[in-house]
Amino acid sequence: MVLRLSDAPEVLLMRRAERAGDPWSGQVSCPGGRHEPSDPDLLHTARRETHEELGVDLGRDARALGQLAPIQAMGRGKIIPMTVTPFVFVATAPIRPSPSAEATHAFWLPLAAAARGELDDTFVYAHLDPPLTLPCWRYQGEQVWGLTYKMVYTLLESLGAVGPMVWPTPAR
Repeated sequence: MVLRLSDAPEVLLMRRAERAGDPWSGQVSCPGGRHEPSDPDLLHTARRETHEELGVDLGRDARALGQLAPIQAMGRGKIIPMTVTPFVFVATAPIRPSPSAEATHAFWLPLAAAARGELDDTFVYAHLDPPLTLPCWRYQGEQVWGLTYKMVYTLLESLGAVGPMVWPTPAR
């Protein structure tokens, strides 16, 4: 997660391009991706993936603040054998995303508005029976839900900006 601190702190998000085999195809996400054997560590993975997806050089234009606890990935209401480890960076220079073919565009989500509940809405995940209603944020025509919502909410929670997350569980 890349933060831009100012009078109104923001987090950098992107819309993933539609791609066959990508379970998060077309969804809003933080930049990031799979750890490669050539990556010395997960911090390097976060920097590499952000550069590949958005052309942002985090080694030059941001400072790593740390990482959040790993988050279990899910797909279609089922646990996927994968965890996501969010790293948090703060911009130290202007960040001008230049999306690659992996993303359609990037945008900045205002964290204070999310924390105050101004962006709150729900999303009905219809791929389950019965469908599951999930929390989401809506901003400038974008819908932030699922893993990305969990990651950003966890950041806000760690900063004391919001209370503990209550996450719905699928019916058994």
